Parts: sequence; structure tokens; C-alpha cells
Amino acid sequence: MIVFAYSFVLWLLLLVPAIPAVYAIALRARRRRILEFGDEKLVGELMPHYSRAKGWVRISLFTLAFAFFVIGLSRPQIGAKVSEKETKGAEIMICLDVSNSMLARDYSPDRLGRAKLAISSLVDKLREDRIGLIIFAGSSFVQLPITTDYVSAKMFLNSIDAGSIPVQGTAIGDAIMTAARSFSAQSEKSRVIILITDGENHEDDAVAAAKQAADAGIRIYAIGVGSTAGEPIPVNGELLKDKNGEIVVTRLDEESLRKVAKAGNGAYIHAGMEEFGLNPIIDDIRSMEGETFKSVVFEEFDEQYMYFFAIALLLLVVEMLLGERKPDRKLFK
Repeated sequence: MIVFAYSFVLWLLLLVPAIPAVYAIALRARRRRILEFGDEKLVGELMPHYSRAKGWVRISLFTLAFAFFVIGLSRPQIGAKVSEKETKGAEIMICLDVSNSMLARDYSPDRLGRAKLAISSLVDKLREDRIGLIIFAGSSFVQLPITTDYVSAKMFLNSIDAGSIPVQGTAIGDAIMTAARSFSAQSEKSRVIILITDGENHEDDAVAAAKQAADAGIRIYAIGVGSTAGEPIPVNGELLKDKNGEIVVTRLDEESLRKVAKAGNGAYIHAGMEEFGLNPIIDDIRSMEGETFKSVVFEEFDEQYMYFFAIALLLLVVEMLLGERKPDRKLFK
């Protein structure tokens, strides 16, 4: 199998047929100038060493050299093989609340936006740990299965908004159970759920779900987002109101989150404006016994670009040595 690391460079090969075409146009323009100067046959006799054939040979060599140079620039690689790679770390499932209450602006730009920035910063610090993402409101959904692909993790994170879950509410217990089922089969010890929410649970028994997860060896950390004083919820340019026309105020329910964290053998942290709370959780995870994960990867591609560069250089040297004059066949005077 051959692959090109910089395949976009191959678009330059479209210029290959243009090189001899431009040369042909230049020859035709030269012939017109000769005809203006005088009889073509007579002018040819005045330049006995000029070789039209050599000109085409040289431009052909230059065109081939350009083609090989472009292929070399694209970094052709062959010889990929399948190998098994071992990594050691933890599996972290992040449960992110995307209900309307997370649009409250007691954080900048709002609760959800601040949480996404903190998760993105966390992903940048990961090395061999696996991460997954659950989003929840009135129900929960696996946004990103457990993975070490941190680039994809940030892409999926950026696509999240308050409309990602159409069913409103805050089903914390359902989110915990969805996360607990989403760990890989290889994971047995270092499994962690990080719950990021304002804690206003109106759907289920989150404490019971946390205890069930803890019994399975999963540790749960809860990060409370919001103020206990309360904050209105802006939706579509207006403040959210209840059926009686009263402005809805969302308040951080720290007591509920403390109970969830305690039942999950973890800890509760109130997210601050500067320190969101993920760093101390990661420090705690680092102290846990790491899990060894095995994964199948393709690696050890053999680079081939140097051969194409060598051929291109050889063709250019031959083209320069060839010259434009006809060979002098008079060996003896």
C-alpha cells in the first residue's frame, strides 16, 4: 500500500502537460520572428549548430524532473504494518449538562460556554488517558465514545449547544448510568465520571445512580456551575418565563451535587471564574492506579520521497549537460 502524507501537493501535477505546451507556443513565436527576419531555410544555415530535437529532449527531461519532484514533495510512504500499542492511564467520561439553565450568564460567556472552555483545556493536558463525552438534559446521549483521539474530542465538544438535546430537564441519574455503560471492556480500575451541571435535578434519583456506579468501581466527581443566588435564563434574546409569565431563575443546587459526589466516592467542587475545578480532579486521577490499554494501530511507514528527489535531480543534471547545440561530428580536421 502506498500513501501520500501531503496528498494535496499532487495537484501540482496538473502543471505537467502545461510545460511542453508553453514550450511549443514559445517555439511557434520564435518561428514567426525568424520568418519576419528572412527566409527560414537561410536563417537555419546561419545557425548550423542549433538543434530543434535537442530542445524537445531537454524540455521532456525537465517535465519529468518536475513530476518526480512534485511526487517527492507529497511524501509517498509504503510498508505500513499493524502493531499493538500499550498505553497506561485512566478512562474519563465527562457528563455535560446542556439544559437551558446552562445558558445563564453568571459565567462568561455563559455556564455552558465556560464549561466547554474548561473541558477543552483539560483535553490539551491529557497524554495517554482515554476520554468520552456524554451530554444530557431531559435525557442523555453519548456525544463521543471513549477514545484517545483528542482532536476529535475537541471537534465534538465545539459542536455542542443548548439545543443538542431536544428534551428539556436535568436527568443527572440517567447521565450517570449512560456514562457507566460507556466505559470500554478493558477498563476495570481507573474509571472516572466527571459531572458538570448546575445540579437542578428534576427527573430521577441521581444519588441512587451514583451509588450504583460506585459499586461497580466507578468514581464520580461533581462540578457545580452557577451561583446559589440565582440567575435568569436568556433564550432567543428574551428571559425565559414560566407558564404564569414569571421570569425563571436558575440556582446552583450544591447540596444535591455533594450527595451525588459522596455516593460516588468522589468529591464536589464549585466551579470558579478562574479555576473551573477540573485541574484538582485530574491531579486526583493521576494518583490512581493507571489502567493498561491495548490498541491496534498502523505504523512504521517507510518514507520514499528521497528516491523521487534523486531521480528529479538526475534528470535535471542530464538536461543541463545535454546542451542545445548539435554534436560536432568532425573528429579529425
